[in-house]
Amino acid sequence: MNEETGPGPDEATGPGTPTGPGDPPGPPESAPPAERRLHPVTPLRRAWAPVALLAGWALHDPNSAYRHVSDLATGTLLLGLGVLLPAAALYGFLSWWVTHFSVTDTELRIRTGVLFRRTAHIRLDRLQAVDVTQPLLARFLGVAKLKMDVIGTSSKDELAYLGQAEARALRAELLARAAGFSPEEAGEVGEAPVRELVRVAPRMLAVSLLLTATTWLSLIGALLVPGFLWFATHNLWTVLAAGIPLLGAAGARSAGRFVREYDWTLGESPDGLRLDHGLLDRSHETVPPGRVQTVRIVEPWLWRRLGWVRVELDVAGSDNGVLLPVADHVTARGIIGRVLAGAEVPEEFVRPPGRAAWCVPAWWRGYGLAVTDRLFAARHGLFHRTVALVPHAKVQSVRLKQGPWQRHQGVADLHVDTGASRTVIAHLRDADEAAALLRDQADRSRTGRRTAQPDRWMTGTATGGGTGSGTRSGTGTEAGTSPEPGRGAGGGTVPGAGGVFPE
Repeated sequence: MNEETGPGPDEATGPGTPTGPGDPPGPPESAPPAERRLHPVTPLRRAWAPVALLAGWALHDPNSAYRHVSDLATGTLLLGLGVLLPAAALYGFLSWWVTHFSVTDTELRIRTGVLFRRTAHIRLDRLQAVDVTQPLLARFLGVAKLKMDVIGTSSKDELAYLGQAEARALRAELLARAAGFSPEEAGEVGEAPVRELVRVAPRMLAVSLLLTATTWLSLIGALLVPGFLWFATHNLWTVLAAGIPLLGAAGARSAGRFVREYDWTLGESPDGLRLDHGLLDRSHETVPPGRVQTVRIVEPWLWRRLGWVRVELDVAGSDNGVLLPVADHVTARGIIGRVLAGAEVPEEFVRPPGRAAWCVPAWWRGYGLAVTDRLFAARHGLFHRTVALVPHAKVQSVRLKQGPWQRHQGVADLHVDTGASRTVIAHLRDADEAAALLRDQADRSRTGRRTAQPDRWMTGTATGGGTGSGTRSGTGTEAGTSPEPGRGAGGGTVPGAGGVFPE
């Protein structure tokens, strides 16, 4: 939770506030948390803000920018650069100087702002994931960026930049605190051990991109549209204005995705599933096991002969959307079983009744539904097939929608809403079947929530996996044992290398 706050109650009454003779003695004052600064290389990043502003203005109206620059004398231009560069350097230094962060018993505080002060209070019990990212230049400088996913926020707070070792140590401490370790233990547990599960080969990733239809469609569009505009207008600026964005989109769908998903490595640890990937910008992300709302299995038409699929996620309050960029069916099902606490992907899906063809000709054959004791699974797509898996415990609401023509044909759509503000739809079900599913799904959701594991997974008891290698370095206690008194019955354990993550 991020808040814009002023002085808190504990700041309004400081050591110098007088107390009456009859007032009871207050609690002993604890030392304020030590505030830390970002890495000294950070001013170089902040100094680019004024320069980027001018560059954005020049790119927005290049003709006007060229006229203004050409009208300036050489001495005036050099004088302007002599003022701009020191001003940018001063701004970068001041923004670094006034930025501090500290970790208290309950929250992470970030203070920043040169002119307008801002203090972000990030509650540790609302923390979902902490990701470490390293852009290309940061990798050469030995620094990293820390990004935090917090419940109830759409954007990530970040600390940029920290030393690489400091970023990993702070990440381990914050994750341990969010998982249920006490403040005394959190700084000592160290980074959780990771066991590698899957590594996607670069050759397999490249072939999968070449077999994706959107890659070729975007490339063809980027070549045909500028050519058509040239023959129609013979205006170079019009061709460039249309062609550059199209080429950029085509590159993002192919080369850009290859660069982002290069060397994709999936591992498991007591903190959750670890994702490491990137050719130029390296990212180290964590998928919290208790926050996964939906798992999607995407199977493009050209991948089917090779038996490949893509696995995507919806995580509440997080931008982590890809679990595996490409994998075979067996590998994907094994990983999904770990994410969904042992739930199995349905093999058979029931198609809509034949009269649904009057609503959606031909394409109705791609729809399907399967409901198990753990999952609500809906399939759609005749060529580009997608299967969405929703654990019953993650269902927030169920809705039945039926248009006039659907009522005439006796079919209806069943909408299942999840905690990630997403909806999974079972299309064109028999109307009586959809009404029965609507009633039954509410009971399944209540039962699933009663038996679900707590989101603070290190304080609960996992099912079906044992502890494996579930110890964290630096403590000598089991990784799943809550060091705080009174948390859960019997402490509980979580799986390590050989277990199944709790939901």
